Amino acid sequence: MQKYLAQRYQTILGYTGLICLISGLTILTPLLVLPVYPEETFFAWGYLLPGLALALVGALGWKSLAPKPALSLTLPEGAVIVVLAWVMSILTSTFPLMATAGLTFTQAVFEATSGWTTTGLSVVDVEQSTHLTLLFRSVIELVGGAGLAIVTLSALAGPVGASLPAAEGRTEQLAPNVRRSAKLVLTIYSGYVAFGIVALRLAGMGWFDAVNHSFAALSTGGFSTRADSIGYWDSPAIEAVTIVLMLGGTLNFVTSYLLLTGRFQAVRKNGEIRLQALLIPAATALLFLGVTTRLYPTASKALRVALFEMVSALSTTGFSTVGYTDWSSLGWLIMIALMLIGGGAGSTAGGIKQYRIYILYRALLWEVKRMMLPQRAVTEPRAWQGENQHFLSDALIRQVSVLVFLYLLIFGIGSCVTVAYGYPLPDSLFEYASTLSTVGLSVGVTAADAPTGLLWTQTVGMLLGRLEFFTIFVGCMRLCQDIPALLR
Repeated sequence: MQKYLAQRYQTILGYTGLICLISGLTILTPLLVLPVYPEETFFAWGYLLPGLALALVGALGWKSLAPKPALSLTLPEGAVIVVLAWVMSILTSTFPLMATAGLTFTQAVFEATSGWTTTGLSVVDVEQSTHLTLLFRSVIELVGGAGLAIVTLSALAGPVGASLPAAEGRTEQLAPNVRRSAKLVLTIYSGYVAFGIVALRLAGMGWFDAVNHSFAALSTGGFSTRADSIGYWDSPAIEAVTIVLMLGGTLNFVTSYLLLTGRFQAVRKNGEIRLQALLIPAATALLFLGVTTRLYPTASKALRVALFEMVSALSTTGFSTVGYTDWSSLGWLIMIALMLIGGGAGSTAGGIKQYRIYILYRALLWEVKRMMLPQRAVTEPRAWQGENQHFLSDALIRQVSVLVFLYLLIFGIGSCVTVAYGYPLPDSLFEYASTLSTVGLSVGVTAADAPTGLLWTQTVGMLLGRLEFFTIFVGCMRLCQDIPALLR
């Protein structure tokens, strides 16, 4: 048994090495802009040393430990890989932030976690930061949005990586073959990014800002190069392009694929699309009529603000054009609800996910309908996802209900911790909804001078929200169970 376990962990460490290799290369990416900003060459070592170290360790692990031919992984083994890879990537990413942005260890862990989880909450002073730091934050959001496991799948064959996206909460594939599915995801993602860069440049951004904001919008991350975020430009054109990018990022990759291949009928039937078709106009109207018309001088400005902030919250991107301190309680309540709902399942977005909300809605209708039917009648609720109609079994509904309950429980605990540090209840609810749903919108709680304990509470919340609880629970439990046996 111990020999078998050692063989399995050799495989686990080998595949973890591949993800670490990719993470190391990601940390080196900002160095590509040094020819454009040669005055920042002094800061290159802060990225060169940790990036090369992680890439080298990862390459050695991949080459020496990964089995040939490849072996399939179970879901718990995939969870262990995901946990190990994310921890390694985050901890290594703290070094550049400490060395070049002047952050403490706690602040650097918070910022790195915010980037990799595509949250966008920040303790960095972007006005005083180097171009290397700003690009680094955007790049880790881009890679984290695609999912470290998804990126890894492009280099793995067949069934080997099948458990990795499942461990990250992504169970749908675009193609029967896992490797081809991953390549399609990366192709769509890259195409969106390229479109976003060009569109933002044409809308009025400089090239550097366009690259960073395209990365952050498609990954639904929200890091900006400006302290005022998208509001810095006060441009309808830039806001319109950013809204399109945010909606693209929050779409399930399967839905994006169906749209791009012209299968509009399947898209129309999709439960998430139907929910969005209800939420977007309803939430925009409520914000416009109940909040923004009273705050901004013209109807066009009020509508722009209502639409942009609504999409930013629902897509869990976290860009903003205005502050929220002068908003009414109604506005804060709507934003908190949108952040908790979140984006599409299998997208770069966070939150509970729209498909789960749709499943609970269908289950509620089914339960009411079942009460009206004869006792012996047999019915089962159904929902469309992609091109397929799924029967919603009791097991699935139970699983979704447990996850939503756990999500709201963690949200409540995190909000209570924030209140305990002396922040008002509305601020605490807003900030922790943004944290747990990996949104990035803030009402001022998150700051460089925030209490250390609060930053660690938010760091844990971002990880739990991004990896959806069970991955961390299963991965950590499996490690705690196996490590003593391996040591024996």
